[in-house]
This record gives sequence, C-alpha cells and structure tokens, in this order.
Amino acid sequence: MTEAPDALAVRMFWQPLGLPGLFDVHTHFLPPNIERRVWAQFDEAGPKIGRPWPIRYRQSVDERVDQLRRFGVRRFSSLPYAHKPGIATYLNDWARGFATDVPESIWSATFYPEPEAPAYVEALVAHGVEVFKVHVQVGEFRLDDPVLDPVWGTLADAGTPVVIHASAAPVGNAFTGPEPLRRVLERHPRLTAVVAHLGAPDYLEFCDLAADFERVHLDTTMVFTDFWETTYPAGLTARLRDLQDRVLLGSDFPTIPYPYAHQLESLARLDLGDDWLRDVCWHNGHRLLGMKR
Repeated sequence: MTEAPDALAVRMFWQPLGLPGLFDVHTHFLPPNIERRVWAQFDEAGPKIGRPWPIRYRQSVDERVDQLRRFGVRRFSSLPYAHKPGIATYLNDWARGFATDVPESIWSATFYPEPEAPAYVEALVAHGVEVFKVHVQVGEFRLDDPVLDPVWGTLADAGTPVVIHASAAPVGNAFTGPEPLRRVLERHPRLTAVVAHLGAPDYLEFCDLAADFERVHLDTTMVFTDFWETTYPAGLTARLRDLQDRVLLGSDFPTIPYPYAHQLESLARLDLGDDWLRDVCWHNGHRLLGMKR
C-alpha cells in the first residue's frame, strides 16, 4: 500500500535521524461532544482564538489515532483541560477510557480550582495517571489559587508532569504569563511542569523558569511554524540549545492548520543539529514519560 503524503513526509523526517519514531507530548483527544464545541470556537475564530484557524485533521477519534500511528508517533497524549468547575471528572473518566483503549496514549487528566480537586488528583496519581493538563487562558483561573496548593504539592511529590498552557498565545488575559507559574514553582520547586508553546510570546521569561527550576520543561507546540509568528527574541535559539534536555516535541494535533510535518520542518530549520532534534523529538519525552505503562 502506498503511504499517504502526510505520513511519508513525517517518516522521512525521523527515520534518517535513526529514531524509533516520535514522542509527542501535546496532542488532544476529547469526548466528542466537548470536541465539537472546541472545534466550533476555532471555526468561528472565537474570542479565545482571535484569528482564522482551519483545522486540518478533522477526523473521527479512531481515524486520528490511526493517522498518528502512520506518522510513526509512538506515544501521544489526550490532554483534556477543564474550562469550568464540575467538568474535570467527566473529562478524566473519558480520558481514562481512551488510555485503556489506545496502548500508545499517555494517560492524561486535568483539574480545576475547585474544592474537590485535591482529592481527585490524589486518587488519579495513586492509580497511575501519567500527565495532567491545565489551560489558564481558557479556564481563566490563577495557577497560584490557594485551592490548588495541595494539588501542586501532590504532583511535585509524585513527579507527575503537568502540561501548563500559561502563555498569552493565541490571546492573553489576566491569568496568563510567567509570573503565576513562578509563584507556584517557588512554593513547589520540584514540580515537573511542561510549558506549552514555549510560553509564547514570553519565550525568554519561560526559558528563565526552566533554567531556574530543574524540572521545568518546554514544549514546541506550533512554535516556529509559518502560521505562528515571524519574529522571535534575540538569543532564543541559543537558550533552546542550552536547554536541549528540557525541550519536548508538541504538535497540538489535530487542531492545527497545516500538515503535521510542518512542525518538524520548523524545528529542523532552527539548525540546532541532529542531536538536538533527536532529544526533542524522542529522547526527552521518553526520559520523562517512558513507553507503555
């Protein structure tokens, strides 16, 4: 069977690097009713999107899982994110079923600043959840909300990573930016945080967090693509070279307006070398989250 062009382009990226595939820490799979609402926001270029954003991979859950397999993505996340109180448990139950059904998936969960959060996060960690996701731009909450302090403590003690969309991209608000996360890290310096989108547009400030706290990582989601932006602060690529062991491949699949391979091409054209690409696209994710549970 002839390989589809999208899949061929992705495989032609990682195979010459001698990798077993790709390790993508930032993909999304959500309950269909929630996903339809999320996609509608993108279709309408809603206020939290801010620009036209055509979704390229608008297939069923099964078709999207198969697409990632054909790309050679060996592990990928579902990353639900709660946008209001009372929905986290529903999202977490669905994500647990997805992780059971899809062996390559990284068992993902979310939380929200609500009284129940410390208990359900502790239970999920005890049962083996592998990564959490929070999105303060969408959820409109403070990372350092006192209600979440025991949650951060649980995650720091367990070493369970949390992907945090704290950046002001695509549209910032009063809850985004590096300072709330810095306050959390000052209280919980052993927290394993993965900053989504390299913290765009506050790239250097989030790089500072990674330099100051040994368990802070950055994911590449959408950054350096032609869709994202055309100028970056001086010194950013040098910082990413220095942080080579803390940068992780993220794509935002399926909610991207370009072929999956374009994210990979965008990283390659930084010209940071094959060893950097190998670490970012495989070794760092494997070190942080490993293979099948």
